[in-house]
Amino acid sequence: MTDRHADVLAMLSWNKAAPGSVLMRLLKYDDRAIRRTIAQRGNLPTELVEAILMDPDPALRMEFALSENADPAQRARLLDDPFPRVALALAVGPTPYRRRVEPLPDWAYERLLSHPQERVRRETATSHLVPAHLLAGLAHHPDGTLRQASCRAWDRLQEATRQALLEDDDPDVRRVAALRVCHQDEALTTWLVEHLQDSWKLSDVLRAGRLSHELAERMADGPRAAALAANPFLSPGLVRRLALSPDPRVRLVVSARPELAESERAAIDYTVEPDARLDPLEWVWEARDDADVLRRCATSAHPWLRRSAAVCPTLPADLVELLAQDEDFAVRLLLCEFHPEPPPELLLDLYLNGSHRAVKMLITRPSFPSAGLAARFADSTDPERRSLALRDPALSPDLLVRFTHQPDLRRAAARHPRLPVPRIRELLKDPGTAGAAAGNPSLPSEDMHRLLDDAGVPA
Repeated sequence: MTDRHADVLAMLSWNKAAPGSVLMRLLKYDDRAIRRTIAQRGNLPTELVEAILMDPDPALRMEFALSENADPAQRARLLDDPFPRVALALAVGPTPYRRRVEPLPDWAYERLLSHPQERVRRETATSHLVPAHLLAGLAHHPDGTLRQASCRAWDRLQEATRQALLEDDDPDVRRVAALRVCHQDEALTTWLVEHLQDSWKLSDVLRAGRLSHELAERMADGPRAAALAANPFLSPGLVRRLALSPDPRVRLVVSARPELAESERAAIDYTVEPDARLDPLEWVWEARDDADVLRRCATSAHPWLRRSAAVCPTLPADLVELLAQDEDFAVRLLLCEFHPEPPPELLLDLYLNGSHRAVKMLITRPSFPSAGLAARFADSTDPERRSLALRDPALSPDLLVRFTHQPDLRRAAARHPRLPVPRIRELLKDPGTAGAAAGNPSLPSEDMHRLLDDAGVPA
């Protein structure tokens, strides 16, 4: 098989319009990458799903178990797979980037949580997809790791069950349980600080736990002072002391505390670098349904507060417009990434002019502008700008055909669904565009089968 055939088959496996008969031939073809692509597709015909579930290659069944596009009920049928790692793949589950995945049915998680393999049980218990009501049922499980998982459903547990976890014989279980209530209990916070000295979790305790005055004063001089500076229970005197810390990280955290007025923030010597990676402030996120808090943050002179407001999907329309004009690039980028309706022109502006690698993902946002792009960019000398014309719903077939003759756009144009079929067939004969044309959803199924025949794929 030639490289041209390999490219054609790979693109056929991605073709959204490929019928089940084409996909079945590709599934039976001995090419691991192509078979994996098919197993990861969504809305597979029933016969394809059955073929994958019954395929002798456990690697293919594992790919289906990890698929973020497959029907969870179909994935759950792999629970009885004879190959042990398939169940482990189900337990781990899909991990897509910033996309919600439907969980498996409850009965599937119940079986995974009682699976004979310890690793499968533990991977299931740590999965973020397992519903809270199932985690709550693990509070008395003999495996300490599963009892730890039950703490993630703390609000569903009875008071007696919570107390039992706080007094558990397993110190790891006690620590996880204590983390759930340390914001209410000085004694538990003190115990956690003593037992987490070398753990990254100590910072979490210092940020949220209720500390005694003596412990807070002592930790203010330690290496975790930046975490302590976010603690909501600090005395005003200690906050003022931390605001004068020689450590710029500590001063920055203090400057973003919720109780400070704008004048008090301005009096602190802090700096927010344009490329600084700052997690959204927890107190802002927790108040995301409070319009007054969001307004105070969006209109603040502090970039960290404005960045935190920008990630809140509940941001009112007038504040969206305000932050779309923000002088801080990170504010504008976060608004485009997280708000459900960012201004279309802002998306386009950042995509074309932003230097951060994340701006290239903005083209996938639903509100990215499409109408009129052909008129604006079809004759641009910049290939990236010219390629935007391909997104225009009013793009003419003549202009589309013209693009197939331009070296920097020909492959993208060859995949365009409105390209006339005669031109698609011409491009299939060109080794440079054959693969891209094979991925065109307007390619007739008989042409797809003909390509499979040419590549030697059995019927």
